[in-house]
Formats: sequence, C-alpha cells, structure tokens
Amino acid sequence: LNQDRELTFEEFTIVLAKLTDDAHRISHGDDRLQLLLFQTPQTHEQRSELEKAMDIIIDVFHQYSRREGNRDTLTKKELKLLIEQQLVNYLKLVKNKATIDEIMKDLDINKDAQISFSEVMLLIIRVTIAAHEHLHDIEDQQQQQQQQQQLKHQHHH
Repeated sequence: LNQDRELTFEEFTIVLAKLTDDAHRISHGDDRLQLLLFQTPQTHEQRSELEKAMDIIIDVFHQYSRREGNRDTLTKKELKLLIEQQLVNYLKLVKNKATIDEIMKDLDINKDAQISFSEVMLLIIRVTIAAHEHLHDIEDQQQQQQQQQQLKHQHHH
C-alpha cells in the first residue's frame, strides 16, 4: 500500500477489511445469482481459512445488526452487545481503553448514530492489530526468558 512492495500487518488488515466489506456487499447484492453462488455447499467447502474468517465476521455482524432498527447497521445498544460478547478478551489488549460512547463516536464516521459494516471493520482492525502486537510482545518475552535460562545454564558448567 505504501509502495515498498512489502505488506506490514497493518496494511494487510486494511486490504482484508476492504475485501470483507466487498464480500458483505455481495452477500446483500441484488444479483441473486451471486448470492446463490455464495451460499452453495460446494463453494463453502473450498473456502480458505481467511475466507471462512471473513464469513464469520459478516455473520456475527448480522447477528447483532438485525436486533433493532435498520437490519444492516448497529445501534449503540447493538454495538455495546457485540463488543461485550464478541470482543471482550481482545479489547483488553488495546492499549488506550475507550468507553462504548467513545468507540461509537469514533466509529460513526458519518454521524448518523448507526454503525455500518465498514465502520465496524475499523474497530475489528484496531483490535486485531493490538492482538498481533501483543502476540509479538509475548514471543519477545519468551525469547528473553529462554536466553536468560541458557546464560544461567552456561554459568553452572
């Protein structure tokens, strides 16, 4: 994305969000044929891990968006439920904690008090990036501990 021919994890998540947003649009498309193709058992089995993950994101969004108001956006109440039930463990990893109100204000780009699928993807990207960084932090800590143990071991000989 920044023309260096290498994708950082952040750039990868942006591409992924765009693709997932496209998949979400297709799942709502007027093109019934595409919708049918999307739901046949054969295509479902051939999906990659990443495509299955994208399907799950779309499905989870719909589980919450269809509770009240517009069936394809989240109200503040729906967003709160989704966050509390679906992002509780990963949100702990985000460095600067935000309240539901702050998250809602932040995500609601067009200020219509509704969160669209692409607006929710921004939150998912942020949390995923934080989780990815956390994973590397843990790996770094484990490597340091192993190196320290090896040093201690060498001193005993």
